[in-house]
Amino acid sequence: MRFVLAALVLAIALASLPGCKDSSANGATSGGGSPQPSAEPKDIVLPGVDTSAMTPRERHEFSSLVTQLIAPCPSTPVPVSQCVLEKRACAACGQAAKFVASAVRAGVPDSDIEHAYKERFDPSSVKTLPLAGSPTKGPDGAPVTIVEFADFECPHCRAAVPMVDAVLAAHPDKVRLVYKFVVLSMHVHADAAARAAWAAGQQGKFWEMEHLLFERQEHLEQGDLERYAGMLKLDLDKFKADMESPAAKDRLAQDKKLTEDLKLQGTPTIYVNGRELDVEADESLEDRVDAELGVSPPTVTAPAPSGSGASANMDGGGAGAAPSQQRDR
Repeated sequence: MRFVLAALVLAIALASLPGCKDSSANGATSGGGSPQPSAEPKDIVLPGVDTSAMTPRERHEFSSLVTQLIAPCPSTPVPVSQCVLEKRACAACGQAAKFVASAVRAGVPDSDIEHAYKERFDPSSVKTLPLAGSPTKGPDGAPVTIVEFADFECPHCRAAVPMVDAVLAAHPDKVRLVYKFVVLSMHVHADAAARAAWAAGQQGKFWEMEHLLFERQEHLEQGDLERYAGMLKLDLDKFKADMESPAAKDRLAQDKKLTEDLKLQGTPTIYVNGRELDVEADESLEDRVDAELGVSPPTVTAPAPSGSGASANMDGGGAGAAPSQQRDR
């Protein structure tokens, strides 16, 4: 009994000691009044972001993240939630909020969400890629530039062609495509095919040759390449000379150095306005381009947590993924 009484006296004494408090926090007193009980923080509800399927814990987590993460536009230095609620002039805020909501629903840890958010939305993560000398399609002043790193013998690059074509067709005046040559060591015909495409480009037929090479990917011997040049009505002597020229080899060497500097993980690798598109996540090229253009941003599934084993295998992608969502390594 004496022990219980002593403990009670100690607890009362400790409760009477002053403590560190945030003067702005709920329950702070003013003028010596009695402290009020702390109010439970309210969950954030953002227009256009469906959180109805979230558990109470997920809603708390989502609310915490969108009130901490800063809006994607440098001119709008406020939290994502404030940006959306106040309808600030930052079209990416809605997309950012949906990105966070999808990641929370997917069970991605907060630290991984914050990292993925920075890679996807932070202005400091945008890379400036050299474009001079590379084949291009679309207006130079287009608001969206797609840079594609591809290997002509990679089946996943071939599968990505219709996806890229569809985006260009949907936004003919707003999207520019830039091609970067990748030659993977496991593809014995990739180097010659890349030089053939470059040589065709010297006669204004790069994109026609690019489509032919992907369509006939199983037939990339030298005789095949010259036959394709004939189909495109190219000057064959010039075509063969350009294939073997130092300029062709220099173009491939420059692109190889760029892939090494960027530490590319495989093909295809696609950048949209300087940000890499994760082709192994659920965000499509169409979704990313629409978001860049401010077109009705869709729900985005965030990347899986690091170390989850979601990356593709060295022989061409994870099991069960769609062809365009895989890479050759």
